[in-house]
Amino acid sequence: MTMRIYVVGGAVRDALLGLPVQDHDHVVVGATPEQMVAAGFRPVGKDFPVFLHPKTQEEYALARTERKTAPGYHGFVFHTSPDVTLEDDLVRRDLTINAMARGDDGVVVDPYGGQRDLEARLFRHVSDAFAEDPVRILRVARFAARFADFRVAPETNALMRGMVEAGEADALVPERVWQEVARGLMEHRPSRMFAVLRDCGALARIMPELDALWNGSREADKGVRAMNVVDYAAGRGHPLAVRFAALVQDAEAIDGLCKRLKVPNDCRDLALMTAREHGGIGGALAMSADTLVALFARCDAYRKPERFAEMLLAVECAALGADYPQRPWLLGALEAARGVNAGEVAAACGEDKARIPQAVLAARVEAVEAWMRQAPGAAA
Repeated sequence: MTMRIYVVGGAVRDALLGLPVQDHDHVVVGATPEQMVAAGFRPVGKDFPVFLHPKTQEEYALARTERKTAPGYHGFVFHTSPDVTLEDDLVRRDLTINAMARGDDGVVVDPYGGQRDLEARLFRHVSDAFAEDPVRILRVARFAARFADFRVAPETNALMRGMVEAGEADALVPERVWQEVARGLMEHRPSRMFAVLRDCGALARIMPELDALWNGSREADKGVRAMNVVDYAAGRGHPLAVRFAALVQDAEAIDGLCKRLKVPNDCRDLALMTAREHGGIGGALAMSADTLVALFARCDAYRKPERFAEMLLAVECAALGADYPQRPWLLGALEAARGVNAGEVAAACGEDKARIPQAVLAARVEAVEAWMRQAPGAAA
């Protein structure tokens, strides 16, 4: 049997959509692991044979089939052999738009209607094998955030809902949930990810704190607003931590969510600080120098000014494009306070070490007061 190599999955999909292709995944049909090694490929796969190309370092996987043996997404046994066909491999993939291949001749192999669903802007599962891997629910939701004009086929949504009701979503590992959610947050329209997860019931299982925003008619407004805010943050190109902080601005919800999904510390800390401070920051222009200096200290802004600036971005997103002079005002005041040389102030205290903290505080207040008198927008 002759070895044949195909580009598969997202590279084919994105090329057909006229989008830039970032990565190329390859499937090799009609080959053994020994033949791949002999051709110079380096084996790296643990669960099934995957090889790195000796020059490009791109991944080449032997065509495979798989069989579900246990709950969750680790419960699979894989089978590879030279007689596994390209169609056998593609039928196990998640969506029809990801189950296309392109050979060296440039011809697209599309046995399951991927091009048709691309034209119809549909996410449709390839086969019932979709239901065996709960990560696919998260992937569909993430794709919805990337391809905002696509919709989930009714039969695929029904399949995902059945998976949730069968408890498959409960088998998801927290780190994997966060990985997919984080990737979705960094797409163009994160709200679409959460809409797909809500439609199939998965959001209530993996992020109940966020799902609760839609509980009841009045609370539903909170959900709609949270989606508008996170999309606004995405539209501004803000980093992940800012988008997460803009999404959830309730400290109790953040704490529970972060513990369960093992959210990275930088995202958790920024979200908690934003939740704690956002209510008062709206009145920043009327704050006294003492109050501003206390705010900076509470937020550890002298040591971490970048994080403080990110918090202000998250709070500003809640204004949804309205003029928000509080952010430049607070950044200017912080710069003035950070301009105080604490070492010089400490040296001026001589042997009276106990007076140093109060002296540094007073110097910072004085510096902010001086800045406020001449700052743009200061009261005449």
